[in-house]
Amino acid sequence: MPAYTTIRAWVGWRNIGKPMKDMYLRMVEIGNQGADDLGYDGLTDLWFSKYDMPAEDFLDETDRVWDELKPLYDALHCHVRDELSNFYGENIVSKTGNLPAHLLGNMWGQSWANIYDLVYMAENNQSSSEINLTNILIEKEIDEIEMVKIAEKFFISLGFEPLSDTFWERSLFVKPQDRNVVCHASAWDIDSDINDLRIKMCIERNAEDFSVIHHELGHIFYYQAYSDLPDIFQRGANDGFHEAVGDLLSLSITPNYLQKIGLVTAEEASRANSDPISLLMKQALDGVVSVPWTLMLDKWRAKVFTGETSPDDLNRSWWELRKFYQGIEAPRDRDIDAFDPGAKYHIPGNTPYTRYYLAKILQYQFHESLCNQMGFDGPLHECSIYDNEIAGEKLRAMLALGQSKEWQSALEAMTGTRELSGKAMLNYYRPLMDWLDKQNAERTCGWEES
Repeated sequence: MPAYTTIRAWVGWRNIGKPMKDMYLRMVEIGNQGADDLGYDGLTDLWFSKYDMPAEDFLDETDRVWDELKPLYDALHCHVRDELSNFYGENIVSKTGNLPAHLLGNMWGQSWANIYDLVYMAENNQSSSEINLTNILIEKEIDEIEMVKIAEKFFISLGFEPLSDTFWERSLFVKPQDRNVVCHASAWDIDSDINDLRIKMCIERNAEDFSVIHHELGHIFYYQAYSDLPDIFQRGANDGFHEAVGDLLSLSITPNYLQKIGLVTAEEASRANSDPISLLMKQALDGVVSVPWTLMLDKWRAKVFTGETSPDDLNRSWWELRKFYQGIEAPRDRDIDAFDPGAKYHIPGNTPYTRYYLAKILQYQFHESLCNQMGFDGPLHECSIYDNEIAGEKLRAMLALGQSKEWQSALEAMTGTRELSGKAMLNYYRPLMDWLDKQNAERTCGWEES
């Protein structure tokens, strides 16, 4: 798509934010008052109180982990910027500046997966080594329900109980033809005491939804695991744990896993494994790229909630943080009355976002720990916990804790450490990092951070 066309789409999407600004500020005012009435020092203190440590200490902790991961993101940013500059020209994408937000294949720049073809080409153009899971699902005539059953079998292989009859009877799998529904995928604990657990999504037969189904069933089996606890403890160790469990399974959808369940041949799996950079680049353009985005959203809100950011500076502060954490800038100067954060659902919806940051970190910690404990010997990105008794026991034991213990204890039960760490993600992407270092050897990396 031409760059000028994407600018029009990008700007048009954000026009809805302008009339939200005053209403958003009023919502913040009411929220702070309510938090004060509950004995908290404003919304920031209330939001971060659930993490079993002072809010300020927790925010420092998230920055510490980001510092560990930043070299990987910086290397990816440098490579993507240079490739986009070669494609669009230096007058549109500078080889030394921030990335223009409208050219990253996603309305918010939170994932760059859609520009994969612009930033990576397999050696000798061997694109045939990639597994096209969407085509496989269609060619093998695997329907929506069968996709869910495949994901269920993953959990059963780890020792979880099969899903109840009511799950299959009451869940929504396919978009109805007779009414409108919200298709955004979600998992529901209607009444775990009677095993009434459901998912709601309009499944499409493609690779993305294949992964999303595994993610949503992660929530369902988490509900199942802690259902015997008192109601007050029936939730994740923290909100990031619930998201991380589903994300954990996505790391195990490897070529070898797809071979084990009969979707690809041994030869196809071997061919895909022969080009690890292709696999890791595709994952990193979503899994690594989203990390600073998930961090900066609530960093911005924390400053708004405390009043550190004035009402006149809401948009300026937003772009300062995006430049600082992501090296991304608006494609054109923003109007003085712009309120670009309002174009992201979670801002006007007042939905906390730190859970997604924690999930990104925790999923790799969980994955590395389980792979080590089951004795896997090889690159982390080739490890799948599918059908492994040791991994299943460890995972079920951690999930069964629910929120009966502080999250640090739940983390320790799984990994042996009480500390968040970005090192597992670095280890997972080590082959990609080594490759990026070679690609970037003659490039100017980094960007101007506000």
